Amino acid sequence: MANPADRKYTKEHEWVLVEGDVATVGITKYAADALGEIVYVDLPKVGSNAAHMKICGEIESTKSVGELYAPMDGEIVEVNSALDQAPDQVNDDPFGDGWLIKIRYTSLPDLLSASEYDALVGE
Repeated sequence: MANPADRKYTKEHEWVLVEGDVATVGITKYAADALGEIVYVDLPKVGSNAAHMKICGEIESTKSVGELYAPMDGEIVEVNSALDQAPDQVNDDPFGDGWLIKIRYTSLPDLLSASEYDALVGE
């Protein structure tokens, strides 16, 4: 399955959808599949700072704990609170209802295109 072309990607398997000065961030299907059944998501607090490639949260599955990296500098302006009750949405719909955080970014780093990310993960 090819990854959506309307997003950018990190080598750490996050996707970024930029809309104006806010970027929605989630993990890719590849990452969700690798983690297995997600049972808990620990997200940063709204108003906290995000620092490029610094850990800003954790995703726990029945297999392991994965770290969520901020793909850019900025301020956390929203978190997906629905994941508190239904963390499995990250597995079920990683590019939709399973989004994680929204960042009002201060600058956009160089991210991978969908085709570059597909090549990275062998899709």
